[in-house]
Parts: sequence; C-alpha cells; structure tokens
Amino acid sequence: MVIKMLLQNLNYSNHRVHALLPLQYFIRNFSLWSMKKDPDLELALSRNRRWIVNNQIKNIILRCPNQAASVKFLQKKFKTLDLQGKAINWLKKYPCCFEVYLVGDEYYCRLTKRMMFLIEEEESVKDNQEPIFVDRLAKLLMMSLNHRLNVMKLNELKRNFGFPDDYLIRIVPKYSDMFRIVNYSGRRSSMEIELVSWNPDLAVSTIEASARKHGSQPCFSCSLPSTWVKSWERFHEFNASPYISPYLDPRGLLEGSKESEKRTVGMVHELLSLTLWKKVSIVKLGHFRREFGMPEKLNVLLLKHPGIFYVSNKYQIYTVLLREGYNGSELIDKDPLVVVKERFGELMQEGLHEYNKRHYLVNLEKRKKDMVLGRLNKSKDRNSEMSENDDQGDKLGGLFDPEERKRFYKILFDEVVP
Repeated sequence: MVIKMLLQNLNYSNHRVHALLPLQYFIRNFSLWSMKKDPDLELALSRNRRWIVNNQIKNIILRCPNQAASVKFLQKKFKTLDLQGKAINWLKKYPCCFEVYLVGDEYYCRLTKRMMFLIEEEESVKDNQEPIFVDRLAKLLMMSLNHRLNVMKLNELKRNFGFPDDYLIRIVPKYSDMFRIVNYSGRRSSMEIELVSWNPDLAVSTIEASARKHGSQPCFSCSLPSTWVKSWERFHEFNASPYISPYLDPRGLLEGSKESEKRTVGMVHELLSLTLWKKVSIVKLGHFRREFGMPEKLNVLLLKHPGIFYVSNKYQIYTVLLREGYNGSELIDKDPLVVVKERFGELMQEGLHEYNKRHYLVNLEKRKKDMVLGRLNKSKDRNSEMSENDDQGDKLGGLFDPEERKRFYKILFDEVVP
C-alpha cells in the first residue's frame, strides 16, 4: 500500500513502472522501517541523546583557550550537533554543567566546578582502563581481514569503544610490541593501525567465553517475547548450525552462504559487545564493510535477526543495539567509564530539573500578575460603566435641572423655591 501511494505521488500512473524503477528498489528503501518498535530500547536511545550532545559541547569548550567559548562560537557549532534554536537557551537549561557569563557585550560559557571534577574522574578511569583499551583495540585488529584498520575510520567509532581522544599518542606507541602505524599508499587519509603480534588468548568472542564459563556449546541468545512464534522458529533454525568465531579468517566462506551469514552475525555481535553502550550507528559500521568482510546490505541481515539485534531510526539515525546487553532500558553490564559518564548525565538532569522548576515558578508568578491585572481592569471597566450611566442620567435631567428642582421642592415642602 505504501509503495502504491508513493508511485501515485510520483505520477507514474501513465508509465510502465518496472521499466523505470524495479520493485526491489522500493523494498530496499523501506526495509529499515519494518522492525517493530521496542519502547524500552527507544527510551534508552532518547536518554542518551541529550548526554551525547552535551558531551560534544563539553569537548568543544575544553579545546578552547582558557577552556571558555563564546556563545556565538557555540552557536555556529550547533549545526554540526544537529541542534536548532539559540545556543544560550540550551546552555542555560543545564546550569549544573555550563556557566554562562557576560564579558562586555558578549556572552561566554565555561564548565562548572562540578563538571570539571567529573572530567578529572573520567581521565583517572581512562588511565586505569588502559590495559582494557589495549585488548579492545587488539581484538578489533584481529577481527579485520588484513589485521589493520584505517585511522580516520576508527576515529569515527573511538568513543563507542571508549578510546581516549589521544589514543594514537597515548596507547599505540607505548605498546609497540602489539601495534604500529603504517601507510602503504603514502596518502594521509590512508594511515592505518596494524597488528604486530597475534594473541590467541584475545581471539575468544564474548559468546565463546560465556560458553566456556557454563560448559556449553557457543550459541546466540534470543531476547524476544514468547508470542513471536515465527521469529523464535527462525532463530532456533539459525542457531542450530555451528557457531563461527569472528576471529577466524572468513575468506574461505562462500559469500551469501549460511556459514557466511553466521560469521557476519557473530562479527556484529562481537563488535557491539566491545562498545560501551552495546550500540553503534549502522552507517558508521558500514564504513568497515571491507575490513570486516561484511555484506553490502548489512541492514537487511540485521533485520533478519530481531532476537539478537534491534534496529532503530531514532532521531533519523539508523542504530543497531545488542538486545541481550539491555534489561528493559538499562544496560546490564556497565563499563567503569559508563558509570562515570552516567554521573555526568545525572548532573545534567539535576540542572535541567532546576531550570524547569525556576522556569515554572517564573511562569506561575507571571500568571498571578496577569490575573490581578485582569481583575483590576474589570473593576475599572465596571466603574467606568457606572460613571457613564451617571453622566447619561444628568444629561437626561435630575436635581441639577432648575425646573426639576422646583417640582421636587414643591412636593417636599409644598412651596416653590424662588
């Protein structure tokens, strides 16, 4: 029905549609809309949205001289943050995070003391987490076909994996026995991180590690309601075939085969398991299609496995989440870095609550004043009406009229006033 309406809107009624655009084209374009929405996971995405934006603003301010940015400068950055409206209004919504102050005729913004304290705590956690970052980077390189990844592409996902902004300086040179920077083409955009030595202890996926712990065969878990009968049947059929580790070389697998699909699902599962929030943008993930040997139509494959993955278009950004990583809208296993970042979110919410409360009281006071002014105006209108009526009465006659006075006193005193 949707396709039919679209074709009518595009005025294809007088043409042979199949000769111009194949039906598969429309099916492919609408395929990402077919997954049923999960309210809990949608809530998890919306909760993270404000945190992500404010974290980006925080990073912009930290890079500015004296760690203070003009509001005009931040306003220009709003487009890249996909935000609308005035920057000063957004910043004032989070008084616990951002301090807006006036210098001359221009507004500036800096981070509050509580925010700076959390930033110091975050840096401390990153220092302690360095061995984990090393293992995580090694795992990514071990899963890639040539055991190397493009630096520019990896930078797009570095925060998903918790890597510090200066990981190329802080981590890579320090562990020269594991990593090295290479550039085989000579172009700046072709700079890559390459794995120097293979560590078999790291070539174990999350699913394999869980199976070893429980003494069972490695297999996927399904997080769907029992009423999804057909989806459960398809999942059991898919899960019945042997698990293929994402750390195995896939070049011997036939493209489009069940084994290749099994390996790709395992690859995406492992990539999501390595992220802090168990989620990643499908577009960014698709940038590594060649490096990780993933199919071109990755979104179609993800939609085939709703029990393992959840695909959302929240904020018009296609994102895939690992279902088993969440209990409702909450992460099950929280990385220490996530715990610190959630404190930032709590501080942000505290400031937003304070702003909303203050805004509510201001509006309440304004409404009270409007009500008082309204009553005064009504009272004035009544008095004015009475005065007008009195004036009209005098004009029609009364005691101020000489003839009327004479008649009045004649009746009252039975005499005429001279």
